[in-house]
Parts: sequence; structure tokens; C-alpha cells
Amino acid sequence: MGNSNSRFHFPSKSSRRKKRLQLSRTASLTTLAETIQPTRQQPENTRVKLNYYYYGNEWEKVCENEAENGEAGSELELTELDKYSETFRADSKNKLVLNAIAENDITKVLLRRDIRIADLHTFSEKLEIEGKATDQKASGRCWLFAATNVLRLHVIKKYNLEDFELSQPYLYFYDKLEKSNWFLENMISLVDEPVESRLLQYLLSDPISDGGQWDMVLNLVGKYGVVPKSAFPETYQSSNSSRLNSILTAKLREYALEIRELHKLGKGVDPMRQTKKKMMEEIYRIVAIALGEPPKVFDWCFRDKKGKFWEYTNLTPERFFNEFVGYKASETFSLTNDPRNPYYRLYTVAYLGNVTGGLPIRYVNIPSSKMQSIAISVLRSKKPVWFGADVGKFSNSLLGILDNDIYDYSLGFNISFNMSKGDRLQYAESAMTHAMVFTGVHLEDGKPVRWRVENSWGQDRGDKGYFVMSNDWFQEWVYQIVVEKGDVEKEISDILNQEPVVLPAWDPLGSLAMK
Repeated sequence: MGNSNSRFHFPSKSSRRKKRLQLSRTASLTTLAETIQPTRQQPENTRVKLNYYYYGNEWEKVCENEAENGEAGSELELTELDKYSETFRADSKNKLVLNAIAENDITKVLLRRDIRIADLHTFSEKLEIEGKATDQKASGRCWLFAATNVLRLHVIKKYNLEDFELSQPYLYFYDKLEKSNWFLENMISLVDEPVESRLLQYLLSDPISDGGQWDMVLNLVGKYGVVPKSAFPETYQSSNSSRLNSILTAKLREYALEIRELHKLGKGVDPMRQTKKKMMEEIYRIVAIALGEPPKVFDWCFRDKKGKFWEYTNLTPERFFNEFVGYKASETFSLTNDPRNPYYRLYTVAYLGNVTGGLPIRYVNIPSSKMQSIAISVLRSKKPVWFGADVGKFSNSLLGILDNDIYDYSLGFNISFNMSKGDRLQYAESAMTHAMVFTGVHLEDGKPVRWRVENSWGQDRGDKGYFVMSNDWFQEWVYQIVVEKGDVEKEISDILNQEPVVLPAWDPLGSLAMK
């Protein structure tokens, strides 16, 4: 206002009539409009609006014909607002709801008591062994917590333990290093990609996310093994990861610029990778300061349920995973339910991964009903099921309830939500945001009614950290489960041998479990 250095520079009245106008590069998308008289080619009842849209460093003039004969126009008319207000005030229920939510959270007011009562924590099929609920705290490591919650059950059963927890910070340490290297390798391979391209901007937007996918778990445990949490416990930074991520993000973007500058100087891949080694040394120092250095060798001591003391010394993480956990990681893979794409096909996502040279991300796409029947079969065989879902939709994290009917939006706002699962993916209304574990299911007449869910948000929610999920919620918001090849028909596991359909990096199936 009144500042000669204003960010926006508007063209004069005469220059506005030109098709293109050169403006300051600092201007952003802005519109100007003027009304002109109808021409011979235009109906007399038509008003032509000239909109000037700023693109890059040019103003583009776009014509919009707006009818004045009662047909719908582009503007939000004040007369229409008056009609909306009149309709709103005519319904006394609106005032009641307004008063109720004016001083309260919407979800507290619209919480349905009958659904809360109906979603019982009782299940006809339930694992005999469950660990205590874990807590990822203020981090996006849910995928690692869900994975270690699956793996630890093998140790609890094998060694007759009351409870046990594997070290998520151990895997998190190496994931940060591997993702940094992955990002830098992507930057090297994309040196000819315009920096303003959608792909490069997408990769630069979040180079070191906390989130991950199942095949990324397999890459980590296959290369680095696992350790008990007692051998590598949490630090403040592992439990509160935003500061560490901010530092790493700033450095990785800086490195991306440096790599592209080397390319401009005519340097090839080998000099870039030599420079990358120095970059990775700095990344290692940052991560090691924040998380500590993981052990190469450790001892494990414990007492079993009978009180007997056990001690194992000089263990390596690789040996602990192979001998003490004994999980058949190489036999596992992901089933997804993505209605946008053909079923019984193999999919992957471009530029998504962590370990260079490791497994790619693999999804076998199947109908939700088939996914449910497979999950039930796995639970009946007394095995947990890692899964990915959109946890923020129709959920109450304090009560530990995931149910499409948990809030009465129809009563409160007189609305319904009508998009299909595929439409929600297509229009950015939904994506996988969180990984958890199924440990039980309740069946009535052989059909699933509700599911028992092991979460990683501590023990003060739901049933000591365990949630209950309605089957309708499963149908709409669960996108992925992990199974062993022996859990499904050969026709399904053989799909892994197909040439995968490559989805773009920004596809919602590439969204990393973050919550």
C-alpha cells in the first residue's frame, strides 16, 4: 500500500489492452479484468470479461463470455448469498448445531454414542500373543513401528517373553542414510531435468521423509539386520524428528544444487559421485550426532516368563535377525486395493525407495473383498498383518475407533460424502498415511464385522493402545496389506513376475506412511 517497491505491478489502462504485458519477475499469479462492449460476433446479451493471468513473466489475456440472460455466470453473486442465508436461517436446527459447535470441537459434538458402544473390543479371531502397544511419538516412523511389531512376536513366542521390543531407532538411523544417498542418486540421474519440472519439484519438496513402505523395510533388515531396543534406545531426536529432518532437508537441497552446478561445468557422473561421498560423510555426522551410532556387536540379556535368566553375547544385528527373529522377509510382499487401476496387475512407483540396488516398491493390486478374505485367513493361521490406511478419516484416536459412522455429519451439517474410493485417490482426497497391524477380526456368519488393530501411538488410547476398525472402514480406507507368498493362491503370487506398471512419483500409491 503506497510502497513503490510493491510486489505487484499492474499495467496501465492502455497497455492492458495488449495481448501480452511484460512485468516484474517477482509478481505472482494475479488477475486483472475489464469489461468491453460486445462485438459483431457476440450476442448483445453477452458481457466479455478480459482476464489477465500472470504466467512466469508475462500477462496472458483470456476471454470469458458471461451470459446476462439468466444463465449461470462465473461470479459469486450477492443476491445468491442472500438466498443461501435465508435458507440457512429458515432451518432452526442450524442454529442449534451452530451454538453447540461454537465452543466445542465438531467431532465431539457429532460423536455417535451408539457407534461407540457397538464397536466392542471383542473378537472371534485373535492372536494368542500380542505385545504392549508402542509409541512412535512425534515422528513419522509408523511403518517401522508396525514392521518391528510384527517381527517381535517371533521373538516373544520363541523365547517365552512377557514383552519385547525391537529398536526402531536402529532401522531409522540407516533409513536416513540410505534415503539421503537415494535422493542424491536421483539428483545425479536427473541433472538434465529442468529444475522447474513437476518431477524435480516433487522430489525436492520432501527429500528425507520419515515415512516408508514395506519393501523399504525389507531393504533395511536385509542389509543391516535388527537389534533389541535395549541395545539402541530412543533419543529425543528420534522421537521428535522435525528438527533433524529440517537440517537434512536443507543440506540435501543444497547438495542437489551443487550436483547440478557440476553438471553445468561439464562434469560427468564419476566426479559427481566422488562429491557425493563427501556429502554423505556430512550426512552421517548429522545423523550420528542426532541419534548416536548403532552398535556393530551387542549383548542381549533377559528373563523369560518363568523367571529364568538368559544371556547372549557378541551378537551382530545380522545374526540377531536371521537366528533370533527368524522372519521369512524374502517371502513377503504387498497387496493393494486401488480401484483406479486394473486388478491382478503388478505396480511400482517411480523414484520411490530407500536402498540403492535394493528391492523396488512392488504392489499386487486386488479387490478389497479379496484383500479382506486373505487377511482373515492369515489371522486364522495365527500371524499378524501389517497394513497401510488413511487413518485420519472418520476416526477417533482417543477412543481408538475407526468407523465410517463415528460422526453424524448428516445430522449436524445435512451433508453426505459421495466420492468413491477410486475418486478419492484421483482427486487427492485420500492416500495411505499410516501403517498399523491387524491382530484380530470378529466374524458373524463367516463375514468380517470389525478388526483389532495394533497402533503405535502409546497405551493411553483405545484398548491400551489397540484400536477397533469397522469392516466398512476397511473397505473404504485400507489400501495395503502384507502377506507371505504361501498365504495366497499361486496365481496371485506369480503376479510378482510381471513387468510392473510404473506409476508417477506423485501418485497417491507412492504416498509414504507418515503418521
